[in-house]
Amino acid sequence: MSRYLVLLFFIPFIAGCGATEDSQQVHVDVLSYVNPFIGTGGHGHTFPGATYPSGMVQVSPDTGLEEWDWCSGYHYSDSSIIGFSHTHLSGTGRSDLLDVMLMPYTGKIKLDRGSKTKPEEGYRSRFSHDEEVATPGYYKVKLKDYDITAEVTASPRCGFHRYTFPAAKESHIILDLSHHYATDSVLFTSVNVVDSCTLAGERKTKGWGEPGEKYWVNQRLFYAIKVSKPFHAAIAVDDKFIPAQSASGKQVKAVLNFETGKDEMVLVKVGISAVSVENALENLSAEIPGWDFNETLTQAQLKWEQELAKIRIEAPEKTRTIFYTALYHSLITPYLFNDVNKEYRGFDDKIHKAGDFTNYTALSLWDTFRSLNPLLTILEPGKVNDIIRSMLAQYDQYGLLPVWPLWSGETNCMIGYHSVPVIVDAYFKGIRNYDVNKAYEAMKHSAMQEGFGIPELKQFGYIPYDLYNKSVSTALEYCYDDWCIAQMARDLGKEEDYNYFMKRAMSYSTYFDQEYKLMNGFSSKGKFRRPFDPFFSSYGKSDWVEGNAWQYSFFVPHDIQGLINLHGGREAFGRSLDSLFTVSSGLTGENVPVDISGLIGQYAHGNEPSHHVAYLYNYIGQPGKTQERLHQIMTTLYTDQPDGLAGNDDCGQMSAWYVFSALGFYPVNPASGIYVFGTPMVNKASIAVNNKTFTVTATGLSNKNRFVQGVKLNGKDYTKLFITHNDIINGGTLEFTMGPQPGKFEGAELPPSVSKGK
Repeated sequence: MSRYLVLLFFIPFIAGCGATEDSQQVHVDVLSYVNPFIGTGGHGHTFPGATYPSGMVQVSPDTGLEEWDWCSGYHYSDSSIIGFSHTHLSGTGRSDLLDVMLMPYTGKIKLDRGSKTKPEEGYRSRFSHDEEVATPGYYKVKLKDYDITAEVTASPRCGFHRYTFPAAKESHIILDLSHHYATDSVLFTSVNVVDSCTLAGERKTKGWGEPGEKYWVNQRLFYAIKVSKPFHAAIAVDDKFIPAQSASGKQVKAVLNFETGKDEMVLVKVGISAVSVENALENLSAEIPGWDFNETLTQAQLKWEQELAKIRIEAPEKTRTIFYTALYHSLITPYLFNDVNKEYRGFDDKIHKAGDFTNYTALSLWDTFRSLNPLLTILEPGKVNDIIRSMLAQYDQYGLLPVWPLWSGETNCMIGYHSVPVIVDAYFKGIRNYDVNKAYEAMKHSAMQEGFGIPELKQFGYIPYDLYNKSVSTALEYCYDDWCIAQMARDLGKEEDYNYFMKRAMSYSTYFDQEYKLMNGFSSKGKFRRPFDPFFSSYGKSDWVEGNAWQYSFFVPHDIQGLINLHGGREAFGRSLDSLFTVSSGLTGENVPVDISGLIGQYAHGNEPSHHVAYLYNYIGQPGKTQERLHQIMTTLYTDQPDGLAGNDDCGQMSAWYVFSALGFYPVNPASGIYVFGTPMVNKASIAVNNKTFTVTATGLSNKNRFVQGVKLNGKDYTKLFITHNDIINGGTLEFTMGPQPGKFEGAELPPSVSKGK
């Protein structure tokens, strides 16, 4: 597999439609350590194609449209490519998008894509990973069936293709607007041949959103395609060619036909918009005005280098690859969602202007509030402001804060109202370029909405399992969100709200079953679920969402001391943590969630509810056990191979966990401004913050020397097991001294473990 790329092109003049190419050289450094193929195997669900940091376009090859491990459209196990579509989800457990699919080919005109077993029956082509290259902003592959080299890059809102054809009298590029993931539906498509070099149209699809939901909006995408070589277009509807230059329907395809000479390059530029064809054309004119593929690629890679270089590390080669790929995956989402003229389609299906902020979508908040959003508060506080303003725009248009918004639709995927910790974390870190009072109003309104178990919570003070499915997971997530609201309420002088939401936040203890020392379903009659199987989980009727009692019993990040007390103290809590990592990894139940992966005992690193748990030993004065488990997780569940992620990357959350953990600290309570120590995986890291640098060093670090012996902050001995956000953004140096045995931290100050105000 080829993945390191130093670009040095000399491209000849390309005639037709004004296309030219210039030679360019792109400086690479951190880029050479990014391997976009990590996560494309196993259950990672990432894609290898080209995108811009937080770009609207993700132009990438699609190899399969069915089964769970093809959620991104691509899986490393495949050996044939259908084509290159322009929108993809990164690491998610659900699929959607895959819009505006193009595929170059030669020979007889084909309208069907063919199959994996018989690619030759359609326009699909075989390929080899040995002839595949991927690096940030660039993807290249040899389409073996046609002897075509396909390359793609991207600007924020546009894709750019470069196809090197063989000599052929019958060369083609198919635009297949009916291309979609198996569980999605194409509702409407259209194509219009504007001239011999231009196509434009619309595509309307249904994915996660379900008809009948109060605010459901179909996903609408408009596109404009410009080709460097004049073509003759043949349009097909329902796989039958029609004598027309425009068409609409659910199954619309266009085949662009031309003759090519040996090694002739044909360039294709694609602009997209959620607003109109005119905006798609404007995006294209603004971002890729000419035909210099290398220049667009240079700009994409320079932007990626700028973003990735915010953290410079010294580490072994393999660790560098894992780290920078994790940072890369952390910065792909959320997605830009306004055009160059600032227009975007809102959740009310009306056209709005973003004004003085950048609008974002694809917020996988159940996942990302834990690590990725706190990481952005360090690396990109300006983007955090824009994310929150995007959330408030959704509140205006939809009536609630985001849960899992995609384009201009709310999927309501997963549980909790996790916009709340993102806002509260930013607020207490001084990131406040938004209407704070409106943000508080929106948080409170989302927490008091009707539905999703909240009426039961209001009535009983907890969510009974006999009245609401997935009750315990839902309730525990709400407890944390309510704690966040309470902290902001107190800071804003709203004592009545503070008391109300703190009471709800502390209701987690209702579900703690003393007989098992685990969380359990609690009924409307005041009884725990019996019989009780802590290994049970199901996508169907269950008290848990993508987990079981073992994994969720430690999710009380806002009151860890209270959880310790429920167990009977530090010693008992330590035994419970030990049991989590050492019990059987078996799972019971029908339709057990495949998301529960990366198991060490019942600790499931492949899914988010476990992500903070290894750090909890710090709260009972056993940091050595935290360090031992973290080293195990980082060295066995993260690799530099395609299956190098233990589960879905979930829009960068799995990757952001590694970025934090490899640096040696982690936000156990993501809205507290506290980062708890773990064990670093890098010898040195320099983090750019507010025109300053925060440096982390690990003296003596090796695979054997994985335990922290002592810590210094800014040259002075440091006796806390945590640092604060201010410590980082003020710049300075954090020094870990490493050794082969757990260090002695008697008398060290433990991380704050009691909720504020108690």
